[in-house]
Amino acid sequence: MHIGHAAILGLVEGVTEYLPISSTGHLILTARLLGLGQDADPAAQAAMRDAVDTFTIVIQGGAILAVAGLYRRQVIAMLRGVLGRDSAGLRLALLLFIAFLPAAVLGPLLKRTITAHLFHVLPVLLALGVGGIVLILLTPWQRRHFEAAPETRRYVTIATMSFRAALIIGVLQCVAMWPGTSRSMMTIIGGMVIGLRPREAAEFSFLLGLPTLGGACAYELLGALRSDAGMFASLGWPAVITGLVVAFISATVAVRWLVGYLSTHGVAIFGWYRLLLCAVMAAFVAGGFLEIGGA
Repeated sequence: MHIGHAAILGLVEGVTEYLPISSTGHLILTARLLGLGQDADPAAQAAMRDAVDTFTIVIQGGAILAVAGLYRRQVIAMLRGVLGRDSAGLRLALLLFIAFLPAAVLGPLLKRTITAHLFHVLPVLLALGVGGIVLILLTPWQRRHFEAAPETRRYVTIATMSFRAALIIGVLQCVAMWPGTSRSMMTIIGGMVIGLRPREAAEFSFLLGLPTLGGACAYELLGALRSDAGMFASLGWPAVITGLVVAFISATVAVRWLVGYLSTHGVAIFGWYRLLLCAVMAAFVAGGFLEIGGA
């Protein structure tokens, strides 16, 4: 892999990881458009595609570090809470642990099946389109349910949300195992459904990404380090480091922008973007630039 390709994928990862537009979907489509893993030799093609798929997960580490840095006060509070020195930090850690559990259980069980059957262009396009419609309808739905009848339904905050609400968000996060759906989208949807305003729903999603993405990243990284013919052998250390650094920088910018945007806006713009991207990629498929069933 060229350094330029690694930088492009790192940029795509950093920008899209915490936006509700599917980083996995963008990375899969970007890798195909860059021609990665399209070798004439079937064995070499399969090896390169496996390496690129691993790379797209490992460079999430850059985005994880960006959130850990931006939300270091909450991270430190949780660490203090685990040590018995911060009750609010301990409660936040428990909320994230409960929300993380469903994916921790189902992720390893379904990983092979998902990779074999869903890491293709068509499932990604379907997820992008359906997710777009949901996001367009979400903000009006929340306003009807939490503002039209405030005497029966009230907005909550991360500090006041229940453990049951955290579990609901965690269950919805599992839907994002379908590539193109977006982990951020599903957790933001879950947060808004249980009564978090868009900004706080996004912030809970950011924090939940620390254990969820961190676990997947660490798992893939350990596998790559143990393999003699894995990601590092196929792509090289410079490409991996470049992807991580670019993902870190771009994720920092993207998270700051998203928090500011959601302070005064809803999530419909991301729904319209997903529909537009779905249409563009469908046109690429129709024009023969993308293989609809290619792995």
